[in-house]
Amino acid sequence: MSSAKLPDGGVLYDETEDDEDDVAAAEPQVERALGVDWSEGWKNESGLKGADLIAEFVKHLPNAPGVYRMFNEAGDVMYVGKARSLKKRVGNYAQGRVHSNRLSRMVRETTHMEFVTTRTETEALLLEANLIKRLRPRFNVLLRDDKSFPYIMITGDHRAPAIFKHRGARARKGDYFGPFASASAVGRTINSLQRAFLLRTCTDSVFETRTRPCLLYQIKRCSGPCTHEISDEGYAELVREAKDFLSGKSQNVKAAIARQMQEASEDLDFERAAIYRDRLAALSHVQSHQGINPSGVDEADVFAIHHEGGLTCIQVFFFRTGQNWGNRAYFPKADPQMSGAEVLNAFLAQFYDDKPVPRHILLSETVEEQELLALAFCEKAGQRVTISVPQRGEKRDLVEHVLGNAREAHGRKLAETSSQARLLKGFAETFGISYVPRRIEIYDNSHIMGTNAVGGMVVAGPEGFVKNQYRKFNIKSTEITPGDDFGMMREVMTRRFSRLIKEEGIPDRTQIGAEDADAPFPAWPDVILIDGGQGQMTAVRAILDELGIRDVVTAIGVAKGVDRDAGRERFFADGRSDFSLPPRDPVLYFVQRMRDEAHRFAIGSHRARRKKEMVKNPLDEIAGIGPGRKRKLLQHFGTAKAVSRAGLNDLMAVEGISETVARMVYHHFHEKQPG
Repeated sequence: MSSAKLPDGGVLYDETEDDEDDVAAAEPQVERALGVDWSEGWKNESGLKGADLIAEFVKHLPNAPGVYRMFNEAGDVMYVGKARSLKKRVGNYAQGRVHSNRLSRMVRETTHMEFVTTRTETEALLLEANLIKRLRPRFNVLLRDDKSFPYIMITGDHRAPAIFKHRGARARKGDYFGPFASASAVGRTINSLQRAFLLRTCTDSVFETRTRPCLLYQIKRCSGPCTHEISDEGYAELVREAKDFLSGKSQNVKAAIARQMQEASEDLDFERAAIYRDRLAALSHVQSHQGINPSGVDEADVFAIHHEGGLTCIQVFFFRTGQNWGNRAYFPKADPQMSGAEVLNAFLAQFYDDKPVPRHILLSETVEEQELLALAFCEKAGQRVTISVPQRGEKRDLVEHVLGNAREAHGRKLAETSSQARLLKGFAETFGISYVPRRIEIYDNSHIMGTNAVGGMVVAGPEGFVKNQYRKFNIKSTEITPGDDFGMMREVMTRRFSRLIKEEGIPDRTQIGAEDADAPFPAWPDVILIDGGQGQMTAVRAILDELGIRDVVTAIGVAKGVDRDAGRERFFADGRSDFSLPPRDPVLYFVQRMRDEAHRFAIGSHRARRKKEMVKNPLDEIAGIGPGRKRKLLQHFGTAKAVSRAGLNDLMAVEGISETVARMVYHHFHEKQPG
C-alpha cells in the first residue's frame, strides 16, 4: 500500500501491507496526518435514533468541510460520507432528503454518528476514500477485487541491472514501468524483452556465484553479463535500449536495431545479423500483444461504465508511454438505484487511494465532482492531472472501444451470476435446505503417509469461489496417528469453528440464509461440504455437537463412488439415507466442481509445506542462531552437515560465534559433552 500526499505535503498513510488487522491502526494514522480528531458532536443520552437523532447532531455541527460516519445499533459503521458543509449535508438526512429506499433504511438504523472537520474539501475526499476502503461500510459504493497492479522493474543498484516483475512498495532503486493489468501480461512482456534485449532475470546472489553462463545464455535469452560474455559497456547499452523501449521510444529503438542488422548484413556477418533479426521479431511480438496503441494518448487511464440490471461494470484500460499495458474489469458493489455517473464518481476516489495517478484520465461520462477529483489527484500526484470526457476524435473512439469491453464484461458477469444463483437454488432443493445458501465451505485434507498434513477450506458464494476467504490448516496435533483422516478433520473443524464462535458468536438460526442484497458476505457458513463418507461425517457431527452448532450449520458428506468414478458419488446428510444424484444433474456437476477446487487447494498447500520442509536447514532449529550467524557458519564450513561434524574449537574459530553460541550448536548435534 503506497502513501497518499496531503495538500500540506504530509502523508495520509504509509504502510507496507494491506491487512485486515491493520484497519484499527491505519485509521488513527490517517486522523493524525490530518491533524484532527473524531468528534461525536453531541452526546446521545436520550435513546434517539434515525432522523430524530441526526437532527440533534445537526444542531452542533459546523458549516465546514469534513467527513462523517454513521453507526448502527451493533456499533458497525454503515456509511462514510464527505461534505463541503457538514451542517448542510447531514441536515439533508434529518429532513428526509434521500434518493432511495436503501438510504432511507440506513437513516432509520442510525443510532450514532461521528464527525471530523478538514481544512479543505479535497482533504475530505481523500480521507473519505481511505476510510471506505478500510472499513467497507455496507451502504457505500465498494471497490471489490482491488489487488495491486504489477510493474516491470529494471534494477539500478548493480553493475548488471536485472529485469523483474514487481508488486508493492518501490523500495529498491531502479526504474519502474507500468502498471500492467495482470501478472500474466507482465510475464509475457518480460519473456519477449528477454529475447529482444538479452537482459538477465536471475537474482543477485545467483549472479555473483556463476562461473559459467546458464541455460538462458545458451538459448539466447540472456547476454551473459555474469561471466563477462558481454562487456559492461555493451550490457549497459542493452539496458538503455530496453528503458527507451519501455519509455515509449519503441520506433527509435527498432530503427536503430534495423540499422545494425543492415550493417551486419553488408559486412557479410550473417550470424550477427540473425541476432538483430530475432531481436526485432521479439519487439514486434511485444507490441502485437498490446492491442490498440493510439498515437494521441501517451499516459492515461481510460474508464468506461456500463450500468444495467442491478449490476455495474467499470472497465479500465492503462496507457503508459504511448503503449497499451492491458485492461481490467471491476464490478463495484453499489445501490442499483444509483446512476452510472454516481457510481463512477465514488469509484474513482477509491481507485487512486493507493495507486499512482496518470497525467490524463478519460471517462465515458461526466461525473458530478470532476473538478474536485482533478484537484485532489493533482495534490496527490504532485503534477497536473486532467479528467475529461472526450466528445470527438481518436480519444472518443478509444473511450467507445473501452465502453464496448465494459458491455461485454457486464454481459458475461450477469450470465455467470444468474447461473450461480440457479445452481445454489437447485443445491438447496436437492439437499432439502429451506433457504438458498450464501456461503458454502468445502473441506479436504492432503498428506503423504501422514507427513506434512494440511487441511484446506475453500468457499463458494453467489458469485462463485471467494478466494480471499480460503484458509489452510497445518495439522499440529501430535496425538493424531499419521494418516488418520478422521483425526485430521476433527482438528480442522475444532479450530475453524472454535475461532468463529469466539470472533463472531453463534448466529441466530433464523437469520442464516436471509437474502439481503446490502448485507456483507457472511462469516458463518450455511453449509459445509466434507470430502468423505460416513466416517468423516461422524467425526464432523461429533465436533458440531460439542460446540453446540449442529442446528446452525448443515453438514453434507461427499464420498467417491464405486471405483472412485466421477458421477457416482454418494451423499450423506442428516435425517436421510445416503443417496446419489443422476449422472447429468447440474447440481452434481456443481458439487464436483466445488470438491475438486477444495482438493486442488489442499494439495497445493500440502506441496508448499512439503517443499518448505525439504529445504529446511538443520541450523534453523537451534535457538539463538539467526540469519546472520547461520550465514557465517555456512560460509565457514560450506554445508550444514559439515557444521554438525565440527568440533567445539572449530566452531569457536568462526567470526561472530562466541563460546556460548558454539556450545549451543555443538550440543544440538552431539549428545556427549565436549572433552
